[in-house]
Amino acid sequence: MGKSTIKRIEDMVFGARAVILLLLAAVTVVAGYYATQLRLSTGFDKVLPLEHEYIKTFQEYRDQIYGSNSVIIVLEPKEGTIWTPEFFKTYRGLTDDIFFLPGVSRSTVTSLWTSNVKFIEITEFGAGGEDVIDSRVDPTALTPEELATIEEHVVRGGFVGRLVANDFKGAMVWANLQDYNPATGESLDYFDLANKLETEIRGKYQNDDYTVRIIGFTKAMGDMAQGARAVFTFFAIAFVLTALALYLYSRSVLLTGATLLASLTSVVWQFGVLKFLGYGIDPLAILVPFLVFAIGVSHGVQQINRVTAAISVGATSEQAARAAFTALLGPGAMALTATLIGFGTLYLVPIGMIQELAIVASIGVGFKMVTNLIMLPLIVSYIPFGEGYARRAAKAREFRLRVMERLGYIANPAISVAVLCVAGVLFVLAFAGSRDLPIGALHAGVPELREDSRYNIDSRAITESYSLGLNILVVAVEAPVDACVDYPTLDYLHKFSWYMENVPGVRHVTSLPSSIASLNVLFNEGNLKWHTIPKAQEALAQELAVMPGVRALMNDDCTLLPAMIFLEDARATTIATAVDAVKTFRNENQKEDVTLRLAAGNMGVQAAVNEVVERSELTMMVLVYAVVIVLVGVAFRDFRAVISCCLPLALATFLGYWFMDAMGIGLTLATLSVMVLAVGIGIDYAIYTHNRIQYHLASARDVTGSVRVTLLETGMATVFTAITLAVGVSTWAFSPLKFQADMGLLLGFMFMTNMIVAITVLPALVVVLNRVFPQKREGHLDKITGRLKGGSTSTRTAATPETKRLAAAALLVEAAQRDDEFTGDERATIIRVIGEKFELSPEDAEALVGVAEQRQRLPYGESVFTHTVAGSFTVEERKEVLHMIWEVALADGRVDFVEDVMIARLAAEIGLDKATFDAIRAAVEAKRQD
Repeated sequence: MGKSTIKRIEDMVFGARAVILLLLAAVTVVAGYYATQLRLSTGFDKVLPLEHEYIKTFQEYRDQIYGSNSVIIVLEPKEGTIWTPEFFKTYRGLTDDIFFLPGVSRSTVTSLWTSNVKFIEITEFGAGGEDVIDSRVDPTALTPEELATIEEHVVRGGFVGRLVANDFKGAMVWANLQDYNPATGESLDYFDLANKLETEIRGKYQNDDYTVRIIGFTKAMGDMAQGARAVFTFFAIAFVLTALALYLYSRSVLLTGATLLASLTSVVWQFGVLKFLGYGIDPLAILVPFLVFAIGVSHGVQQINRVTAAISVGATSEQAARAAFTALLGPGAMALTATLIGFGTLYLVPIGMIQELAIVASIGVGFKMVTNLIMLPLIVSYIPFGEGYARRAAKAREFRLRVMERLGYIANPAISVAVLCVAGVLFVLAFAGSRDLPIGALHAGVPELREDSRYNIDSRAITESYSLGLNILVVAVEAPVDACVDYPTLDYLHKFSWYMENVPGVRHVTSLPSSIASLNVLFNEGNLKWHTIPKAQEALAQELAVMPGVRALMNDDCTLLPAMIFLEDARATTIATAVDAVKTFRNENQKEDVTLRLAAGNMGVQAAVNEVVERSELTMMVLVYAVVIVLVGVAFRDFRAVISCCLPLALATFLGYWFMDAMGIGLTLATLSVMVLAVGIGIDYAIYTHNRIQYHLASARDVTGSVRVTLLETGMATVFTAITLAVGVSTWAFSPLKFQADMGLLLGFMFMTNMIVAITVLPALVVVLNRVFPQKREGHLDKITGRLKGGSTSTRTAATPETKRLAAAALLVEAAQRDDEFTGDERATIIRVIGEKFELSPEDAEALVGVAEQRQRLPYGESVFTHTVAGSFTVEERKEVLHMIWEVALADGRVDFVEDVMIARLAAEIGLDKATFDAIRAAVEAKRQD
């Protein structure tokens, strides 16, 4: 985007600033109305990678395989065992209440009180099944004899470790959930069901006598939603900390308020649009609005930096706002575009929850282009800044410059090489340290919740007391019709079950042949020698006829025989070990007409998610970096810029992986999102920093000087932004949700790491690359320089009389360009002044003017030889240069206010104070009036 184009946009925007702000205010009111209606939302299908092999199996047999979306409620007496009338009375009430919960598949409700739990007994009259608790038993008047019978049925029926705790100190109710509410036909509201489980089940039955434990997807999502609400507290804390830091940086309540208002406005728009489009916000994506706010603050600080720099040299509010708008519109739009596309690549992860996160983030970042690059400067243009503030701003700026001056030593070539050597060592260490980064959860229970959360405490207690649980990996065994009475098929499946029983991390395997073998013992007077599968179809059919719960182990035509593998925990390593064992058995023991298909059950779903995360991580990073490389290459048209921006970013990414490994943070949906988002945030720092370096290089500074000046201009803004945002997100470490705490720690680390590499490694790379691959700058201006001196530009030295003469002349030419209106009067005046003051021929003077005009068409171009004038001219010579600049600027009879502030900045850059600036201007104006 050329300077003249930016100038036209600036005039158009600021010419209608009041109208634009009123329109933006109206949009904010409408968006705010919709934003107040936004609600948390989730769904079981949103976490499914629908195109994955395992999920295709899960979806195909979803209605035929239990265990993928279930809820388990355990009732435990706080003293003694369950064998009391009072316990069974309470247990019956609990069973009945679960039966009537919305979304519960009533035919699957299983407890000792339900009719689908039967005790198989072999008598002289044959095999028979009866309810573990006879339907005639009155739960309010249980007798000791009835209790003894129930206990005998439980023990002999094999329900210990399944529905009754191994130590008899608890009993379970299990139920499968449907995706819709049968009463209304609408999609199941998981948050409402989770609330009912807490209030109508735990709240009703947990007291001084009993403990209630609840696990399952819906309860986990409910606990996550409850914990997610705490993010608003952390957002408030981060907001206050950010506001305080912004005030300390800007020293203005109004400027701080304007920056925060612009950042918050985009969040309001984001929420409003999400509601308007019919989206809710997922617990995983609830942190994204803060990221959008943080990105707004980052760009806002760059605006503050520009505004305070202009105010400190005497600019008005509007002049300062225009200067900031002009300087930051191009690089800001480029940085936000890179961030936007980076966030958008997350949509390629085939998981609904991540795709929604990509939409939420992309919408928010897109709005930043309006609120931060347009709205904020317009608001600033109305803020009154007095002379007292100008002095405070100048003083604060001087302090920041003194602090950052030390960092400028990085521009020394020897120090740059040392910095790159250290960076190289860190890259190697980080790469090696992150090679074994674990995928998925690293602790037992639900990884999104803390280990000491109520849910994970309940999960561990159930796992310790029962052989079964909710960590179920289901293998769908596809076989020919009537495979349930085909001995070779059952024997194959039995061998598979035994193989999986001996896999580390597997607690128990339930399958049709293992149940048949157990039942066969009963059919043979309890003799354990008969723990085998009958070969005769008649014997098999006889046992299937009385087997309890047989419908969970086969479908109607016996073409599906699911093997349910109960795992010890939900750790990624445990899941991966079980999945690998299934694949190994399948590859080494193939049977015609029988297929072992992975995978259903909640652990099958988690296995698919883990594999998608592992595969997507490399793809996402490659795509994000490809986008960054293309954008940086198109913007700067220089391979050195691509290397300088992207290599530090890659170093920060691998350091982030190394940090994850060191902190015990696995690569999950949440942390994958953070790492991708962190690249988008890091490219902001890189583009702003490199843009200023390129600007100074284009202004005829050498690379060392360009880097030093850039660090003085933007270094403190980058440091301040990173520290402020890192402190803000670090408060998330106290979140009740493990994934939020991990995201907070990781984001804080990435904010700081991206900042450090942007102000150290990036400048060092620029210095070294420009020495190894020098930029060609032997253009028309250089040729004129050589001709004026009578020699080649390669032989000139800094601060010779000829160089000083040319520097002043070039500065004079480009000063006239600062209002982007180079009139004929100004051109003629410049040629005349140059010819008179520096004794140049008309041809050379006119050629110099032409070169200056060409330079003004370069992106973000301003002055060329300011540093030469400031460093080698005496005070009187600098005053004379400023006098000539005013003579040229007033040649057309007026001074544009942008031109005024630019000349004021130029005066400050060459070391002249405000009083001298005003005195010289007044003298020139008085001379023109005479």
